[in-house]
Amino acid sequence: MMIMAAAAAAAASTESPNRSTEDKTSARRHNEVNKKLKYISLAILVIQNASLILSIRYVRTLPGDHFYTTSAVVMAEVLKVLTCLVIILIQKRGNVKSFVSLLYDSLVVQYLDTLKLAVPSLIYTLQNNLQYVAISNLPAATFQVTYQLKILTTALFSVLMLRKSLSKIQWISLVLLFAGVAIVQVEQEGGKQKEAVTSTNQNYFKGLVSVIISCLSSGFAGVYFEKILKGSSASVWMRNIQLGIFGTVLGLLGMWWNDGAAIAEKGFLFGYTPMVWGVIFNQAFGGLLVAVVVKYADNILKGFATSFSIIVSTITSVYLFGFHVDLIFTLGAGLVIGAVYMYSLPKPNSSTSSTSTSSSSHSKGGDLELDAFLPKQLNLGEEDVNIIARIVLSRGTFWAGLT
Repeated sequence: MMIMAAAAAAAASTESPNRSTEDKTSARRHNEVNKKLKYISLAILVIQNASLILSIRYVRTLPGDHFYTTSAVVMAEVLKVLTCLVIILIQKRGNVKSFVSLLYDSLVVQYLDTLKLAVPSLIYTLQNNLQYVAISNLPAATFQVTYQLKILTTALFSVLMLRKSLSKIQWISLVLLFAGVAIVQVEQEGGKQKEAVTSTNQNYFKGLVSVIISCLSSGFAGVYFEKILKGSSASVWMRNIQLGIFGTVLGLLGMWWNDGAAIAEKGFLFGYTPMVWGVIFNQAFGGLLVAVVVKYADNILKGFATSFSIIVSTITSVYLFGFHVDLIFTLGAGLVIGAVYMYSLPKPNSSTSSTSTSSSSHSKGGDLELDAFLPKQLNLGEEDVNIIARIVLSRGTFWAGLT
């Protein structure tokens, strides 16, 4: 017996170092995978942030017949709803009865919960239409820089409506953000860009007003969305379906009011080219793709992605649209890029909690992968608001973009 006990003890002592070595190897591999996923996330965020604006600007400035933006808003909304329905059906493992039961319960039985989304859906629908107007009348780089004012509006609405507090660095970054955008606008107002826009029958003032209203609506809708969804257990995919119902109806009303006669004569898909379809698919699926990917990116990476996308948009605009970059624009854009990065830095007293939250989120799998952005969290911040906003933005409703 003593011999057997000694043998068992020896075996246990041998297994312990082996188990420890295996755990370290597994942890190292896990960290390497997460690091790769972060870089992949960065690339996807940059491409998504820059490509949509550039592609919209491109298709709206091409010679020839232009598509009706109101129809594109509706089409993106329909595609997004269909995509969310497919995702939910996959989550239900193809069980149609369970799928229909969930839809009935979420949309009909809990109709009051669905009606809460009418207001943000209306605002998002207005916002996406305004973004088309803004991008059609402003240089892509100018729009990209000016649109970062949504960080300022979201922060102010969060302080006013949710009584949230901002760090000193965040307040400083907001001041720098406003200063940077103001410098860019002063430069644009008196510079060559205004002449270029005027010469192509584009209205710079109309574009500027549109992007400012879009920023205001983005900030208010995101914070309102967070406020009404606290304590909710519905998934983000179901929320998109609920928003999509209102978004499609409101988008159709807007289309009828603005372009009804022309669309009745020329057709819903008039002016649609492969590039236009690319814009619509980018709007419809881009936000959903980011929703899945962005869980692997921390706040600093998101801020860097937004800043880098401004640089990408500016450089690309120089070659695609003949955009002129001078010292004043560079100064203003530099302030905005720095402000975006500063605002994304974690608060000094939240670094520990954010680290633990990040590590725990990576350890979850299965359905939690798809429900990573459930609005049931009670501690959503401005970053989370913008993530949720981005998911719904493509709807005749964000190019909200990450901040």
